[in-house]
Amino acid sequence: MSDTIRTDTLTFERDGATIRGYAAWPDGRGRTPGLVLIPDVRGLSDHYRDVARRFADVGFFTYAVDLYSREGAPDLSDMEAVFRWIRALPDPRVLADLDGAVRCLASRPEVRPEAIGITGFCLGGQYALMAACSVGGLAACVSWYGMLRYAETSPAKPASPLDLAAGLRCPYLGLFGADDALIPLADVAALREILDRTTVPHEIHIYPDAGHAFFNDARPDTYRPKAAAAAWPRAIDFFRRRLT
Repeated sequence: MSDTIRTDTLTFERDGATIRGYAAWPDGRGRTPGLVLIPDVRGLSDHYRDVARRFADVGFFTYAVDLYSREGAPDLSDMEAVFRWIRALPDPRVLADLDGAVRCLASRPEVRPEAIGITGFCLGGQYALMAACSVGGLAACVSWYGMLRYAETSPAKPASPLDLAAGLRCPYLGLFGADDALIPLADVAALREILDRTTVPHEIHIYPDAGHAFFNDARPDTYRPKAAAAAWPRAIDFFRRRLT
C-alpha cells in the first residue's frame, strides 16, 4: 500500500440525516476519478475500509458509504436474519442516499465530477447495479456478486435489479461466482439477455469454483484467491478505461 494515501471520515446531509462514510484517496495527484463503494449486508467494516484504500492506491478517490448511518449496523446472527433485514431495507431510501454520495464526491476538489463510478459487494453489488440504472452522474459500474431477483415486490422493494436493468445508464461490469447459492446462473443469464438488448457497453464474467463473497479475504470460508486475483485487475482495468 502506498504511503501517499489519505483517509478521513466523509459525511453529507440528506432529509435531516447525516450519512457517514470512509474516504481514501491518493494524495498529490490532482483531480482523480471517484468511486462510491457500497459494502455488503453487514455494513461498513474494516474489510471495506481496506478495499477503499486498495482502490485509492491505484488512483481513485473512494468513498465507502455507510448506508446504516441512521440505525447502525444490524445484528445478523444467521441467514434468516440476513434475508429478513434485506427484505425490510427500503430501496428508495438507499438509492437516494447513493445519489447523495455521488453528489458529495462530485463536490470534492480532488475529484473529477464527470468521472465517478460505483462499485459494491453482495447487497452492495445489487445496489451498485440499481444505482447504475437510476442515479445520475455515474460513468461506470462494477458489481461484485450482486443479487438480481426479488421473490416478491413490496413498498420497500418496488422493483428488482432485473426489473431495472433495461434502463442501464452507464457501462457495467458484473462479476459473479459459478457456485453462488444466492445468485442462480439463470438470473445472470437473464441479466445478460436484458443488457444485450441495450446499447450500453457491458461485460459479465463468471468465475468457476467460486461462490458468494469470493473476493472477501476477511472470510476464509468464502474467499477464493484465484477468482479474486483474476477479478480485481479486471475491475481496475474497467474503471480505468471508463473513467480516465
